[in-house]
Amino acid sequence: MQVPTPQEVKFPTARRAALLALLGAAVLLGGCAAMISLSSEVSSFGDWPADRKPGSYAFERLPSQQARAAETEVLENALRPALEKAGFTPAAPGATPAVLVQVGARVGRAQPDPWADPFWWRGGVGYWRYRPWGGPGWGLWVRSEPQRYEREVAVLLRDQASGKPLFESRASSEGLSRSDTAILGAMFSAAMLDFPRLGVNPRSVVVQID
Repeated sequence: MQVPTPQEVKFPTARRAALLALLGAAVLLGGCAAMISLSSEVSSFGDWPADRKPGSYAFERLPSQQARAAETEVLENALRPALEKAGFTPAAPGATPAVLVQVGARVGRAQPDPWADPFWWRGGVGYWRYRPWGGPGWGLWVRSEPQRYEREVAVLLRDQASGKPLFESRASSEGLSRSDTAILGAMFSAAMLDFPRLGVNPRSVVVQID
């Protein structure tokens, strides 16, 4: 029986299509996995008692947050999964919670490096190298950079009975988008990931965006 050489081995059309589909799916999944990771810089502070377990919680709003109830509710809902993953449970209606939770967030445009040459960011005069048909020359050039945004979220847990702050954590990140519920949720997850441990400040925490 003649054994075909590697050049002669051919897959049936259907099998070849299936293999190509599997390879394409693998590449797509690999790309998606790389895209849904978010790295945040996290700093946490506080004095959570070593023998205290997470208990029930309720959100507490500042007067300015009460005036912007819809926006504040978005932040609270983005934080809920991280709180519950840390062991907290929502207080029943009318019940006294063990801790009060305050939440905050801000988003702003990232500024260019103040020490960078302004021509590098906004355009200017560039020097040409020698060309094979002539000498050096001068010309105008412009470099366009995509707008980036700085994002930060903050969480504060206070003992309901005494009002004492027990745990505070902040997470910041930077990217091309302002923010959405998925990004906010990932940043809150990063902020609460090590609760109640404090860790090194700041530290890089990578989480997956749902």
